[in-house]
Amino acid sequence: MNRPVVAIMRPDMHLDSSIELARSRGFDVVAAPMIELESCHDDRFDGFVERVLAHESDIVIFTSANGIAFTLQKIADVSGFISALNEMCVVAIGSKTKKALEKQNIDVNMMPDSFSSEGIAEMLAEIVGDVPWVIEVVRSAHGDPALITALSGRGAFEVHETVVYRLVLPDDGRQQRLIKDVLAGRIDAFAFTSAMTVHNFMKVARKMDSESRIVDMLNERIVAAIGPPTAETLQNYGVKVRVTPERFTFSDMIDALERCV
Repeated sequence: MNRPVVAIMRPDMHLDSSIELARSRGFDVVAAPMIELESCHDDRFDGFVERVLAHESDIVIFTSANGIAFTLQKIADVSGFISALNEMCVVAIGSKTKKALEKQNIDVNMMPDSFSSEGIAEMLAEIVGDVPWVIEVVRSAHGDPALITALSGRGAFEVHETVVYRLVLPDDGRQQRLIKDVLAGRIDAFAFTSAMTVHNFMKVARKMDSESRIVDMLNERIVAAIGPPTAETLQNYGVKVRVTPERFTFSDMIDALERCV
């Protein structure tokens, strides 16, 4: 009996472990990164570091595990920065972010149950009250700005943000080969892990004059989205999403796909 084939489009840094996980769940894999992570140093980063080192910040929110690595690699005095962080409130969005912080010996004070921007802002408002605390948000260039809007809408907060990495579309031939495999009917299931992955996947298909055919093929297969923003992006392209895991992790998405194929 042939094993179902799943398409995985995560960045190269996560690809090998993702392939191994999918194979352990009974899938064969066609893999091609549709996003790659690239460090960036915006004009707000130095101010962020200075405020943390001067203990002028009260809360630092890390929105992803990748953001931690891209933050620390830009800092000369990493140990001093970590020591300063450990004297303020550090918020991790998601368990992977929490683990990445703890791996760097950074104490995590909060990990919200709700990943929604309003939920995070409400949680902090309940704790802080009317005290004008200074909040730092560390994120990617493609992160959802709704968190900044939600925090800024709470009058007591002084909110700063810095972008420490961006997502780019790689172009090494694997992307085009994946589209060809889809068109040839070789893929049974698709694991989309971000809205940007969806946009880039469709961008490659569009450049190959195949976007409408790709949408048709996706709708004949099992499409999984890691969370609501990714699902909404797929739906905006006319793609029916059949799988969204209860917990928004790659492992849970693969488990959910396994139950559907």
